[in-house]
Amino acid sequence: MDTHPLPSAERDALLALWAVPGIGSIGLGGMRRWAAGRWADLLDTPARDWVDGLPASDLVRARLRAAGSLRAVADEVRERAARGQMTVLHREDPGYPERLAEVRDAPPVLFMRGTVSRPRRRVALVGTRHPEQGFLRTARAFAAAVAGGGAGVVSGAAAGVDRACHLGALDVGGETWAFLGSALDQVDSGQARLVPAILDGGGAVFSELPPGIRASKQTFPRRNRLISGASDAVLVLRAGERSGAMHTVAAARVQGRPILACPGELSATAARGCNLLVARGLARLCIGPEDALRAVGLHRTPPPPGDAEPRTMPGMSSAAARVYALLGREPRPVEELEEGSGLDPGGAVSALCELELLGLATQVPGRRYQRV
Repeated sequence: MDTHPLPSAERDALLALWAVPGIGSIGLGGMRRWAAGRWADLLDTPARDWVDGLPASDLVRARLRAAGSLRAVADEVRERAARGQMTVLHREDPGYPERLAEVRDAPPVLFMRGTVSRPRRRVALVGTRHPEQGFLRTARAFAAAVAGGGAGVVSGAAAGVDRACHLGALDVGGETWAFLGSALDQVDSGQARLVPAILDGGGAVFSELPPGIRASKQTFPRRNRLISGASDAVLVLRAGERSGAMHTVAAARVQGRPILACPGELSATAARGCNLLVARGLARLCIGPEDALRAVGLHRTPPPPGDAEPRTMPGMSSAAARVYALLGREPRPVEELEEGSGLDPGGAVSALCELELLGLATQVPGRRYQRV
């Protein structure tokens, strides 16, 4: 990794170009070679005076002409990042994830909120948004054991397995990183509750997208290469054959990251992707947290499961907090939760739905609920 600091003019120019739709990390590399040594001149010169020679598409050139100057774009991006409490990290900066900086198509700019932590081994724990009933509790306990064994937990903050893994790391005071498929100021409602918990726990959230960009079908697959790139190994806990987690696997293969997968029942559709990865020799079999730790060079015995008390989350509604306080490891009927919380039936069900979305509660047969 090149750790030499960039000249300020080149930093601003790269930030501005990165914010222009249609310019990717590979294309930006070509622009850097084209403009070598001329960034100070180009930064304040109207784009219309030089953009025709830029190695870019006609659409990108048109967008740059409309923007006016690179300085104007850079100033706007920095102002919006500051309003969103984001740190702008260039690939050469100390806070940029070291393993990610080694990847060929790593973004030249990242936006971050949180704590720049010391180097450590990290495991990407990923999986489906819709695992089978009860698996989120397993995923959360697994992540807690991995974090308790000294590894950082990296994931994508999506509903389902990703969110459970972030929460599991937080349960034991471990470090967790989240890479989002949107800009950091455009998180969805579930992430709006999870992100403060990650930040309060000393973790960090990242995005390659400039402020204002919403998530889309295109941004999530691109985001997944950052999850694998920032990690020393990738573990798929639960994934169907067409799960989005397979994009992370594909990126990990290109990046040369070790890939592991947890097996599941043959009848579990949500585990078919994991089973196929192992069967086809694309992933190592993982049957416990110690396998994940060994894959990144940590030969520690993970703590026994069940010792950590699951955390609540900032932004939880008062009704959900009241119901959560009544939940335990033993399932309780909805009627008991209604009576104990003082909520009417509709309010109790709404609170339970919120807790399920947050990965804090799960329903078992007989309209009973328990903590994850």
